[in-house]
Amino acid sequence: MSSAISLLNKRRFLPLFITQLLGAFNDNLFKFSMVILVIYGIYDDPAKEGMFSAVSSGLFILPFFLFSALAGQLADNYDKALISRTVKNIEVLLAVIGGIGLVIGSIPLMLTALFLLGLQSTFFGPIKYAILPQHLQKDEVLAGTGLVEAGTYIAILGGTIVGGFLVYASQNAAGEYDPKYAAIGVLIVAVLGWFSARQIPPAPSQKTREKIDFNIIRSSYNLITATMKNKTVFMAIVAISFFWTIGAVLIILFPPLVKNVLTADPSVATWILGIFSIGIAVGSVLINMILKSKVSAKFAPISVIAMGALSLLLYFFCLGWEGLPDGQLYDSATFISFKGSWFIMATLAGIAITGGMFVVPLYAFLTTTVDISETGRTIAANNVVNSGCMVLGSLAAMALGLVGVPILGLLLLVAAMCIVAAYLGWLLHKACDDEPAMFLEKIDH
Repeated sequence: MSSAISLLNKRRFLPLFITQLLGAFNDNLFKFSMVILVIYGIYDDPAKEGMFSAVSSGLFILPFFLFSALAGQLADNYDKALISRTVKNIEVLLAVIGGIGLVIGSIPLMLTALFLLGLQSTFFGPIKYAILPQHLQKDEVLAGTGLVEAGTYIAILGGTIVGGFLVYASQNAAGEYDPKYAAIGVLIVAVLGWFSARQIPPAPSQKTREKIDFNIIRSSYNLITATMKNKTVFMAIVAISFFWTIGAVLIILFPPLVKNVLTADPSVATWILGIFSIGIAVGSVLINMILKSKVSAKFAPISVIAMGALSLLLYFFCLGWEGLPDGQLYDSATFISFKGSWFIMATLAGIAITGGMFVVPLYAFLTTTVDISETGRTIAANNVVNSGCMVLGSLAAMALGLVGVPILGLLLLVAAMCIVAAYLGWLLHKACDDEPAMFLEKIDH
């Protein structure tokens, strides 16, 4: 633990950590401000609210699917610090567009800004992992990866809490929301991210510059097929993708579940997402302590099995919850006064902690088992598959809603997907832990 924390006082890690933390914070500040504004302030229909939650999640993820291959090529061919600064310059402009959308209450403009924020995050995505083996020692990479993951989810927590608070605290006596403070917050954080990105040390390309393929379909296909040649790496990518698909479904269901099943106000929705974020951060650091900085998938199967079991438990807790009638909503104080709410929050924290324990070693595996000149493309291939699966998860959630499946039923889908993820985690563990000599031989070839 101390070795991981010591990275935070090193310039080769701290500016990157702060930049990615501020980026994740701002994405969620804007996204959650928008979701709360629309679900509680514009719509008043559970079907429309569930659909909007799915559409907004899908739009944010879609750029990762479309442009990750291009992002990976740029990360491997150019200075990663320079790309980071360029991306953060663009984020300031996008913060202005998104802020205008919030203030005038334009759903199309807000969704456009969300898509573009996803796009700039797509080009930063390969950098925040690919730069680690370039700036850190090999025995520091798992710790650095854990800190990046923990920082990301602490930022998600912060962005979620601040975004929700800035909107629901602005409610006037007529029940209307004033999102101008959320808009100002998005711009301020974007400017801070721009400044921190300028402090990242140079991270030049580790290979001879190659021609960039700007055909996003062809480059994505070539990227994935090239990655599939290393079956073990691709297995890790698929396992990570299942985790993020599960995460996408959970994020989609939380706001409408809180409003329509738990019958609680936006402050409770904020805390529910916050607990989820803290849990993944805790799991990210905890697994590094358990593995003692060794990159291994041996705890992946049991972690995600526990995640699935806790999802089922959460389903039954919510099923037995006694909601308020006629559109009435619990506030935070009333909600937590019920003993059952503590079971719900504890179970949710358990889902998140086990999820963090599952996914962090897999990211470290990806960045340490390929040549340093290929890490950007490997992470990009991972992002393409991840985002494709997450979009499919969003579409599945939308389809289930259209055929009348209640939002609570998505927890059963999560539990089923955890079984598949556990099998993939077990296969990866057998490949890279039980047969290390054979595994290393595969890497060499």
